[in-house]
Amino acid sequence: MPKPRVAHNQPTQEQVALRAYQIYLERGAVPGNEFEDWMEAERQLAGENGKATENGKAAENGKPRRKPTVKTATA
Repeated sequence: MPKPRVAHNQPTQEQVALRAYQIYLERGAVPGNEFEDWMEAERQLAGENGKATENGKAAENGKPRRKPTVKTATA
């Protein structure tokens, strides 16, 4: 059975679940905030993946982004 396709900048459910569990433990393992933990985990992981593409590793089309060049004005 083929794996479902996942967008490159979207974390997998397993990654989100693990991060949500880590957040839960950091909060002192107090139950009752599962939804908030899950949403925070998704935000954090999506932010990490977004930073990887912004740092020139890969753009949306798979090509590395070029660094901006400074053009000097001549008098």
